[in-house]
Amino acid sequence: MKTKMFHQIIDLGCLLILLFFSEFIHAQTVLTLENAMNIAMANSPEIIKSELNMTISRENLNAREAATKSLIKFNITPYYYNQTREFNSWLSTWSTTETQKVNGDFVVSQPVKLTDGTLTLTNQLSFQNIYNDFTDSTNRGYSNYLFLKYSQPVFTYNKLKMELGQLRLSLENSTLSYAIQRLYLEKQVTSFFYTVYQRKMALVVTEDEFTNQETGYEIIKSKVEGGLSAREELLQAELNLSTSKSNLQNARVDLENAKDEFRQYIGMSLNDDFDIATNIEFTEVLIDLEKAIQQGLETRMELKQREINIKNSQDNLTVAKSTNEFAGSVDLSIGLFGENPVFDNIYEKPTRSPQVMVTFNIPIWDWGERKSRIKAAEAAIRIEEINLESERTNVAIAIRQTYRNLQNLVLQIDIARQNETNAQLTYEINLERYKNGDLTSMDLSRYQNQLSEKKMNLANSLINYKLELLNMKIQSLWDFEKNISFVPEEFQENIGNTN
Repeated sequence: MKTKMFHQIIDLGCLLILLFFSEFIHAQTVLTLENAMNIAMANSPEIIKSELNMTISRENLNAREAATKSLIKFNITPYYYNQTREFNSWLSTWSTTETQKVNGDFVVSQPVKLTDGTLTLTNQLSFQNIYNDFTDSTNRGYSNYLFLKYSQPVFTYNKLKMELGQLRLSLENSTLSYAIQRLYLEKQVTSFFYTVYQRKMALVVTEDEFTNQETGYEIIKSKVEGGLSAREELLQAELNLSTSKSNLQNARVDLENAKDEFRQYIGMSLNDDFDIATNIEFTEVLIDLEKAIQQGLETRMELKQREINIKNSQDNLTVAKSTNEFAGSVDLSIGLFGENPVFDNIYEKPTRSPQVMVTFNIPIWDWGERKSRIKAAEAAIRIEEINLESERTNVAIAIRQTYRNLQNLVLQIDIARQNETNAQLTYEINLERYKNGDLTSMDLSRYQNQLSEKKMNLANSLINYKLELLNMKIQSLWDFEKNISFVPEEFQENIGNTN
């Protein structure tokens, strides 16, 4: 008996532990909008690609800026051997030359950003051992050539400065694209989040409606059983209750479908259960239309991207003007050459080796190629300027429309709130009439549906106001709730570093 009781206690304990861990495993996660945004930021393929593009642009710029610093390198040929057989036409005889060499070049190269020139310091040290069988002689010794050279292109644009400028613009553009993508993601996550909230509120309203229908059904059932109402009233009440139950099930299905779509968008597992927590209490936010438009025109990233396109088009015009252009280069070199069989005496009798070379490219006739390229580049600039003006107009119009929508939603919320209050009072009054037998169940159902509709209208109006307020922040990049800039930190930091 004691053994049986002992086993029962163990079984009960295991069951309690299992139930405890089951509840723990299936605990529901409560998501706020901020939590959902963080999950989406970590899982969004578009955000990840935007970050990678920004990294590519940044590293390309870093690499090019590093290339503007001194490049130091050492080239060495540890051993070179060559044997050739040549015919001497003056002496009408063949001879064989055997050559052995060891040489190395030490080079320091410094680009000059200001002028697009290049300053190079080179030291060439070599040892050679050459034997010729015709003269039966050997030439063996060391040589060293130390020279400083400067090459300067003239009558053309600074290619180095333009390349650096284009890489900075590329980084700025990729940073803007990332910021725009992040704002778009925030807008979409917020929209999905409030859709789930709407479905949740619809379920709550439907549950209230079902509870009210159950209450009405119990009332009419008592009346019918007491002979105070006709049997038809009970049948109608049963139909209303069944319809309400069906609506409740539909609301649950709609909520689960909305949750699945939300999970998919932010990158959650479809098996992760969650609930959402948010506050949609209405507090009117005062919007300064002129400030919103001004902030939008000054900080909207799409406008800055248009400005970048204009700058790139202007660079293309500069390149077009260089087509078949009159240009040239100046090369100056100062060197010192020495050679001797003994290494320590290489510069015993040095030879100076100055060199000056000036070259020009003088186009004569290109059949209008340069002129056409310039016209095409100028037309491209004009297109980008038109795009910028159109974008500025679109930004202003979008902000003005959002402002009007917000004003209208404030009015709609006030009306929806009054309608809900009136519908609640109307339902309560008619519920009393229904209890007293002065109203049919069909009429009560109509008032119940009206109350449910007004409750959902109020919830939708509050959510629409929240969404439109977010839209104003995205359109103007100014948070009027906190009265601070809404420009993303990544945009501020990276753009500041590219100037």
